[in-house]
Amino acid sequence: MARRHETKTILIIEDEADVRHFASRVLQLEGYCVLQAEDGDKGLRLARESPMALVLLDLRLPGDDGWAVLQQMKTEPALSAIPVIMFTASAGVSQRNKALSMGAADYLVKPLNAASLKGVVDRILYQRRYQDAIKESVHTGG
Repeated sequence: MARRHETKTILIIEDEADVRHFASRVLQLEGYCVLQAEDGDKGLRLARESPMALVLLDLRLPGDDGWAVLQQMKTEPALSAIPVIMFTASAGVSQRNKALSMGAADYLVKPLNAASLKGVVDRILYQRRYQDAIKESVHTGG
């Protein structure tokens, strides 16, 4: 049974259609609204147009690669707070460390499986809700 996530929107930026559709289907079954982009330019445009709860971002993309998209997102005030999960076929520790140091929330290695994808997305969004609740509590004096 799909869990409800207050219709949080997740953006998948991935050039491989099979991977994009698989991730989209897994997340839709969990109750998320999913937007898809096959390149970084379209992904950035969608991220700017709609409030996003999270972005799944491939490293290897046509045009601007995932590194450039992540850097752009983290420098734009309107996008910088959106958690980004990088996903790629490269399992290298140096790439993982680079992604995390640039502000990625996590790093998944392809091929994706449904359980790991759901687990990471749920964990990141849970952490975000928790952090937002603490900020709200501090802000309201509660």
